[in-house]
Parts: sequence; C-alpha cells; structure tokens
Amino acid sequence: MHAATDPAGTPPVVTRLDDFDTRSGSWAERLLFNHRPWVMLLCLLATLWLGQQALRLTLNASFEKTIPTQHPYIVNYLTHKGDLGGQGNALRIVVEARQGTIYDKRYLDTLQKISDEVYLMPGVDRPFMKSLWTANTRWVAVTEEGLDGNTVMGDSYDGSPEALAEVRANVERSGEIGQIVAGDARSSIVFAPLLDVNPKTGQALDYGALGRQIEALRAKYEGDVVTLHVTGFAKVMGDLIEGLRQVLVFFGVALVICAGVLWAYTRCVRSTVLVVACSLIAVVWQFGLLALLGYALDPYSVLVPFLVFAIGMSHGAQKMNGIMQDVGRGTHRVVAARYTFRRLFVAGLTALLCDAVGFAVLALIKIQAIQDLALVASIGVAVLIFTNLVLLPILLSYVGVSPAAARRSLRDDPAFNPAAGNSGLWRLLDRFTQRGPALTALGVSAVLAVAGYAVSTRLHVGDLDPGAPELRADSRYNRDNDYVTRHYAASSDILVVMIATPEDQCTRYGTLAKVDQLAWRLEQLPGVESTNSMAALSKLAMVGYNEGQLKWYELIPNDSALGGVQTRAPRELFNQGCSFLSLYVYLKDHKAETLTSVVDTVEAFIAANAANAAAPGRGAGPSGPSGTAAAPSERFMLAAGSAGIAAATNIVVKQAMREMLWWVYGAVVVLCWVTFRSWRAVVVAVLPLVLTSILCEALMVGLGMGVKVATLPVIALGVGIGVDYALYVLSVMLTRLRAGESLSAAYLHALQFTGRVVMLTGVTLALAVGTWALSPIKFQADMGLLLAFMFVWNMVGALVLLPALAHWLLKPTGTATHAAKANGNTPTVSGTTSTSGAASTAGPA
Repeated sequence: MHAATDPAGTPPVVTRLDDFDTRSGSWAERLLFNHRPWVMLLCLLATLWLGQQALRLTLNASFEKTIPTQHPYIVNYLTHKGDLGGQGNALRIVVEARQGTIYDKRYLDTLQKISDEVYLMPGVDRPFMKSLWTANTRWVAVTEEGLDGNTVMGDSYDGSPEALAEVRANVERSGEIGQIVAGDARSSIVFAPLLDVNPKTGQALDYGALGRQIEALRAKYEGDVVTLHVTGFAKVMGDLIEGLRQVLVFFGVALVICAGVLWAYTRCVRSTVLVVACSLIAVVWQFGLLALLGYALDPYSVLVPFLVFAIGMSHGAQKMNGIMQDVGRGTHRVVAARYTFRRLFVAGLTALLCDAVGFAVLALIKIQAIQDLALVASIGVAVLIFTNLVLLPILLSYVGVSPAAARRSLRDDPAFNPAAGNSGLWRLLDRFTQRGPALTALGVSAVLAVAGYAVSTRLHVGDLDPGAPELRADSRYNRDNDYVTRHYAASSDILVVMIATPEDQCTRYGTLAKVDQLAWRLEQLPGVESTNSMAALSKLAMVGYNEGQLKWYELIPNDSALGGVQTRAPRELFNQGCSFLSLYVYLKDHKAETLTSVVDTVEAFIAANAANAAAPGRGAGPSGPSGTAAAPSERFMLAAGSAGIAAATNIVVKQAMREMLWWVYGAVVVLCWVTFRSWRAVVVAVLPLVLTSILCEALMVGLGMGVKVATLPVIALGVGIGVDYALYVLSVMLTRLRAGESLSAAYLHALQFTGRVVMLTGVTLALAVGTWALSPIKFQADMGLLLAFMFVWNMVGALVLLPALAHWLLKPTGTATHAAKANGNTPTVSGTTSTSGAASTAGPA
C-alpha cells in the first residue's frame, strides 16, 4: 500500500487485496462485498425466476383505464351507462361502395355479412350494435292512417329493383342519413359498442386480438365491391399494439447505439457488456415482477422499459468509469469496486430515489393508465438499485477492466497526464466557475426561462389535431377518420348531455323545452355540427301529425301529445322507463378548444337553469311557488360519448399537471437536502431542472403537442431523471470543496471523474432516443424528441448552469492542501456565501 497521489478526496492505492482492510467501509459495503458469491448467486436465481415469469407478461389496453373514473362527469357516465346505448368505447366500421351507391344488391349482401361477423366478435355490446341490417334501425312516416314504421331492411327484401327502391325510401324516412348512412349514399356505418370485459371469458378485452380481427375482416371483404374505413379507441389501441414490433426495432437500435458509443469511449468489451447486461437484467426483473403482480403493459407504458434501461446505462457508466480510474492508478479491481461503491452509492441511490419519485407522483393523477405507468416505472427504478448500484460493481470486481482502458481513463487526470489540464473542453467548461462567464450563463438562462415561459403559456391540454394524434397524420386510421368526418354529418366525436327525470316523465313539455333550448345554444358554436334529441324528434313528429306542414315544427305544450312519440322513438334517445334522455352533440373534432367551448356552454346553461344553485355538472329544477328552491324535476348532467369522456380527461389532466410538478420538485428538494444538508447545494442542483421543465413545455408548443394522458408523464420524468446528472457532478464537487480546493479545481476534478460520463450518457441517450423521430408511430416519435431534448438540456444544465450557480453559492469549507497548491489551485473564495455544513456522499469512508 502506498500513499495517494492526491490526498484531496482520492483514496489510497491498494495494489494487493491482502493489504486491504475488509472491515472498512459502511455496513452495506461490508455486507455486500464480503459476501460477493452469495450476492451473485441470489441475483442469478432472481434473474432466472423473474425471466421465466416475464414470459407471461402481455401487452393490452383498457378503455376505462384511460379515463378518470372518479371525475363527476365520468361518474355520471358510468352510473347511466346502461341507458346510453353504447356511447363510450365503440367501433365505427364504414363500408364504402367502390362503384355506385349503397342501393345495390352486391353491396347490401356484403354489408349483411360484415354486420353479422361484427355482431359475433368478442366484446361487442350486441343490444346496442347498429347497422342497416339490425332491427333497431327503423323508419317512421306519416300515412293516411297516421304514423307508420318498420325496420329499414324489411322482411320482404329480396334484392330485386323494387326491393332496392323500397330500401332507399326507408333510409330517407329513417332520419339516418348523415348518421349511419353517408349524405352521398356511397357508404354506411356498422356501429359496434364494446364492453371492456369479454363476457365469454371474463377477461379484459384483448385489443390486439380485436385489431387483428378487424384487419382480417378488412382483408376478407375489401375488393371490387366495397372498401372499409374503421375508427374508434379500440382500433387506435390495436394499431399501437400491432406497431410494437416497430417500437422494438427502434429500441434495439437505441440499445446498439448506447453500447457502441460506450465501447468507443472505453475500448473495453468486458465492462461495456456488463453495463449493458445489468441494465437489461433490470428490465427482465421489471417484467417478471409485473407479471407476478398481474399487470400488463399498455401502449402508454411500453416506453418505460427503455427509460429504465437508459437510467441503468447512465448509472452503470458512472460505476464503470470510477472502477476504471482506480484500476488505472494501480488499485486492485476488488478494492476499486469498493472505492467506487463508497463514492457513488449514496449519490446514485439518491438519484434513483428522485427518479422513483418522478414516476411515483404520477399516481396522484386519477387515471388508472397513468397510475399503472407510475407503478411500472417505479418497479423498474427500484430494481436498478440492485442491478446497477450493487450487482454491477460486484461483477466488475470479479471480471475487472481492460488494463489499456484503465490507463486511458486517466488521460484527463493532471496527476497522470500533465497535458490534461490544458484540455480545451474542460477549460471551456471551467470558465463558468468564474464571475464573468457565470454571470453570462445565468443571464442567458434567465432569458431562455422568460421566453420559454411566455411560449409555454400557449400549451393546451388535450388533442390539438383531428383523428388520433398517437398515429401519423397519413396513417390508415387517420385517413379513415378523415373520410368519416367528410362524409357524415354525425361525426365520431360525440358529446352526450344526460338528463335524468322522474319515472315516466321524460317527455314532459317543460323538460323537452329545456333540452331544445340547450340544443339550440350548442348548435350556434362553431365546433358543433349538429345535435339530436327527443326534443328534435318530437318537433318532427308534430309535423307528421299535421299533414307534413313545417309550420308545426315546434314543441307544443301538451304532455299527452308529446308522450305519444315514445312508442316510435329510437332506443338511444331515452330509456325504457322514460326517466332518462340523451342529448347528442356531434362535434367537428375533439380538439381542446372545441371541447372547452361546448363544456362551458353546457355548464353555463345548467347553472342558469338551476334555481337551487346546484354544483357544476348537476342540474336542478325550477323554484317553488314560495320562491325557495324546489326539488328539481330534471337533472342535466355531463358527460358521455367519446368527446364527453375526452373533456373530463382534459379537465383532470389540467388540474393534475401543476400539482404533479409541485410534488415532483418538492420530493427532489427533500432528497437533495437529505443528501447534501445544504440549501445552497439544493438550489444549485434544482434550478437547472426548472429551466429544462420550462423549455420542455415550450418545445411541446412548438411541436404542436398537447398535454394529455400520453405526454403528461414525460414532463414529470424530465425532473426525476434530470437530477441524476447534477447529483453525480455536485457530490464530487462538494467533497473537493470540503477538502479545501478552490471551486475551479473541484469542478475540474468532478469533470474528470463523473462529468465526462455525464456528457457521454447525455449525448448517447439523446442520439439513441432521437432515432425514434423516424418511427411511423407518432406517439413514439414525439416521446423520442421530448426525451432527447431533456437528456441534452439536463446534461447542459449540469455542466454549464450548475458551476455558474456554484460560483455565487458555494465555496471551500476546508483547509487548503499541499497537493492542491502544487497543482496550481489556491483555496480562494469562489463564491460569496459559505456552505458550512454542506455534506456530500462522495469520497471514501
């Protein structure tokens, strides 16, 4: 054993394992490294067992998991789900005639076969399924004998020209033109509401299998007679699940890039393989634990395993670099592994806990898909503590590193390479510890923060594009959705206002008049294409009762006459007990602005007509004769339909967005305080993250992305993952400052020891996820751009903004060392305030 070359934080060099005191170090170090074979055996058994369990992990989605089931709107929807005629999760299969119109024998025969096959698909809510061939598609007409009606496809249909002419007449009398029949009569819709659970198996509906069935149906029937266009949540999820293979290809490319760059930096095959292997083991453990807990991955959480891998690569590279440097100085590989464990375990543990907190706070959002994502990610981060902070150093203590790579790792250490101190990049970064450059960096950061905040105020909650933003604009799904929008007055974006009434009183004049008034107000909004309700049908019936004269297109104040419409009204407009009405609002899209305007109008109407000042979302009846609030005779409620559910989701996401960030930052601040015990160090670590969060939101505005279930988690993850870089750099800096070095010398040492790995992993991971921008799945492309941006900016913050802040907040607290003076560093004050009491986890025990 001989003396260290630099006493200010560098441990003594131990060339022989027999010269090392195995009783030294913390209890955790002694427990793990003094029993290395047992640790490796346990990890091997855990990997084999959890790897076997991981094979049972499935990929699926759930409609109800993507909606905020505790929001009042969704509570109303779920309460009255049985009365709504499938207005929630539904497929719309548009069958378009290749030539001519739908009034063709070959077309109608093909439509019948498609309708029958869809009816038998698992998970279809069959009583509410609707097409031209179902019994609930009826026509009503005024005859000499009064109102008459029947099914559109009558029992006498035989495909003859006369029968086709009768079908055309029935469709025109049915009111379904623009609803399930296109205005140009070239297509019709098979509407298939879905259950979230397959009633035959009792298991969650398999959206991947359903998507494949739809594509098989498309391949079977598309030809010279018809072509199919399919829309709905189930089809989006099916396409995303089917695109998993493409996602895995990009994951593989990212893995190769990470491994390749790490090898190019170290030129050590064995250590590179171990870092990649331990990061992959973490993913295997994560999958196995999820399978044991009965969870499945969904399209929103499928990116989390790569995040776990990326975080593992970052921490693993730090451990590998520390061991390499100690081995390069001549230290035995086992002792080098223990030294690195001492220096970086607590800093790494704190960083992983911050990552875990960044994921865990997502559970505050009352949407199960996001809560499941939080659990999936938290499990992944938890296993990294074992695989990358414990298992990797132990494996490297056995395998060691390439001697040439170990020597190369010290090329930036002035003690071994006198020319290293003149490294252009290090000297450039070191300038930010000086007053002028530090002030410039802070000024530029302030300008970016102000400009970014100004842009981020335009960040919207919800979708900003029509169709499915998770898929490319030119994807088959979005082309199908565009076709539906252009050819049908009743779009697939439907918001349903629910009206509850006393039993058998849904057709009272007072109730229908209010429904009609609300419908008229909504129709004036630019985002509303049309509405449909019992009130509209009753006005049309009045025309029929009076020889078709349009001057009777009005609600007459006669409850008996209005009640007579019930017998011929479509099932979806009211329930069997006539105690529930549905007001359908057909929207041109489900953009955030459209939903907000409609919801605000309905809420204002409810408030204005609620004499008893009911809470938002609840209707009330008129006041009693004495002027006091009477019991309501009807209750208006939001909201059902795909657009209504999206509106409730947007409200929850908007409320949770800022609350989530407060919790994330609060937890990060607490963990940093526990680690450093210095408020100044906490400020230095956290402020760069704040800048990244602001600029990330501005980038989302620039990319045309809204905050929604798919993108909200990334905002929180940027904080939890980003603090890793700052913790590794700051922990080394504080150790050197406590030893009496100047801020410049401490920062240079941090750059040489952990900073260059921060730069390496930041750039490498940004390049890796940047390739996702080429993905045909827009959701993955957007996540790749956001993650690449955050990896780069968190790295820049740790290497530029952190030393600039340290100039004003941190300074040496110990006594100058001879070695520091010998290196040309004097322990002059590099900040204006003291950090007495600042603690660091770096440095040997």
